[in-house]
Amino acid sequence: MGLSNENVTGLILALASSLFIGSSFIIKKQGLRRAASTYGVRAGVGGYYYLLEPLWWVGMITMIVGEVANFIAYAFAPAVLVTPLGALSIIVSAVLADLILKERLHKLGILGIVMCIAGSIIIVIHAPKEEPITSVLEIWNMATQPAFLAYVGSVVVLVFFMVFHFAPTCGHTNVLVYTGICSLMGSLSVMSVKALGTSLKLTFEGNNQLVYPQTWFFMLVVAICVVMQMNYLNKALDTFNTAIVSPIYYVMFTTLTILASIIMFKDWDGQSFSTIMSEICGFIVVLSGTIMLHLTKDFERSHSFRGGGLPSSPTLSVRLYTGNGDSLLKDDEENESPEDMFSRRQDLC
Repeated sequence: MGLSNENVTGLILALASSLFIGSSFIIKKQGLRRAASTYGVRAGVGGYYYLLEPLWWVGMITMIVGEVANFIAYAFAPAVLVTPLGALSIIVSAVLADLILKERLHKLGILGIVMCIAGSIIIVIHAPKEEPITSVLEIWNMATQPAFLAYVGSVVVLVFFMVFHFAPTCGHTNVLVYTGICSLMGSLSVMSVKALGTSLKLTFEGNNQLVYPQTWFFMLVVAICVVMQMNYLNKALDTFNTAIVSPIYYVMFTTLTILASIIMFKDWDGQSFSTIMSEICGFIVVLSGTIMLHLTKDFERSHSFRGGGLPSSPTLSVRLYTGNGDSLLKDDEENESPEDMFSRRQDLC
């Protein structure tokens, strides 16, 4: 299936966006570390001193550039095409984490990278062509259909419970809490970004959409969702290993975004069964690649601890446990044996 001109434009913007965003993870992580070292309070335990760290702002600017490119990409191509290409940011992040942060990338991680690229190519080839939208009112009708309203309601309820119940109790020990909040809010922000981007695109083409209150409502939703994403992503990055946060966030965010897009924009309407299955298979390959990066990261850490041999598979809570805001991502900085870590965990409990 050939790509339309608009899909090609969206593809190029999405690829550029992933390069910037992947780099921003590493720059921001360095800024968070510097801020924690300088002021003694980590973002993972509620500190906001990273706002005084110039390097963190460099990372933010880099991410903003990537997000702007991503924002524009959604105005040209469907979310089913744009969102999975975020896998490239995982590749960039993993490679730079190995080179700069010394968070080792196992040799098998290369297989994960290849899988991400292969899956992305499959998705690009079978990407759907969107029906042209002539007014923000059309998008508003899509956003207020019962099925999508049910999805939005479910997201709001889940985020509420995660923010006020799970985050205070297990946010620092379970990576799924912070990344889950980011991903849920991210799926709503992407839908709003696509609506807002399409509105601005139509406005620049001479069909003014700023006269409609719906355009401004979508802008408000984007602002709220992005602020929440930034806050909890910072907490996740500062608390857990970058090579863990990035793939988990990508898997959850991409899955939820594609689901939301299918419900709201009906991306799969008009596509054949074989095409849809090809997209699903491509998506599974991408997800498998990101999981491969995650698992090989754990393998490398366990291997280095034991001095060789097949590593055991410690539980997630043991591997990510933290009692004072410092996660086990410090393995690169603290040469601590598994026995010492287990003893410290028992003492803190």
